[in-house]
Amino acid sequence: MHLSILYRGSLISCNYGCQYCPFAKKQQSAIELAKDKQELTKFINWIEQNQQHDFSILFTPWGEALIHDWYQQALIRLTNLPNVKKAAIQTNLSCKLDWVEDCDKNKLALWATFHPEWVKRDRYLSQCLELYRRQVSFSAGVVGFPQFKSEIATLRQELPDDVYLWINAVKKELPNMSKADLEFFEAIDPLFPLNTHHYPSRDRSCKAGKSVISVDGDGNMRRCHFIKQPIGNIYHSNWESVLGDRLCTNETCHCHIGYVHLDYLELDKVFGERILERIPVRNEE
Repeated sequence: MHLSILYRGSLISCNYGCQYCPFAKKQQSAIELAKDKQELTKFINWIEQNQQHDFSILFTPWGEALIHDWYQQALIRLTNLPNVKKAAIQTNLSCKLDWVEDCDKNKLALWATFHPEWVKRDRYLSQCLELYRRQVSFSAGVVGFPQFKSEIATLRQELPDDVYLWINAVKKELPNMSKADLEFFEAIDPLFPLNTHHYPSRDRSCKAGKSVISVDGDGNMRRCHFIKQPIGNIYHSNWESVLGDRLCTNETCHCHIGYVHLDYLELDKVFGERILERIPVRNEE
């Protein structure tokens, strides 16, 4: 069996201060961070112990994880396990990158977000180019606020052509955006329109809960991040038995890490095997 896992432990702190983010510049105590490290170590041990299954993992922390060495070490360890096909992480790319050389870079991927209100473009770009030079797979992206259009346009010019630059739609702001703004974002990211919808999902089939699950620091399994009811726990002996077809219970799904798994959207044809790290197939041709 191959299972994709979206892992989110108890880390909720970040070194950036983006105004729209509830975790901006939030700090955690040494005890809280030690708990997150312990949870992560237990999770990786569990992956290693389940050699009969193959795994792809995307870390989706509430905050910035790669400034902590235990997440760097986690990616090193995971990518070198024979039963891990991929280990990816969402990051603001503010950490040093020398650790990637200890990873199996054929399995490593980064989902790297540019925050122009918090970091200079040159700094973010230099990090992207270092990943590119080190031959690490990554997608780059930014939240689609019109005030950042100039920075976004310049970043697109400066990034290598084969690096996908995605735009996250600020859905509550879409009604107030001009046609020119929307056309600009689509010119930068041809897939931008996909991210502008609240997709009908109630009673629709979804891979979530069957071949994709969300796991928290205590090992609780959920279909996805957006349905709070647990379906089991990976640390229980019968954890595989809870996996199966389920219809979505939410009215809509509007976040990329959720709706990409809705069967009727067929977005696996758009992203292929790079669906976790948000790299479309067309960028690999």
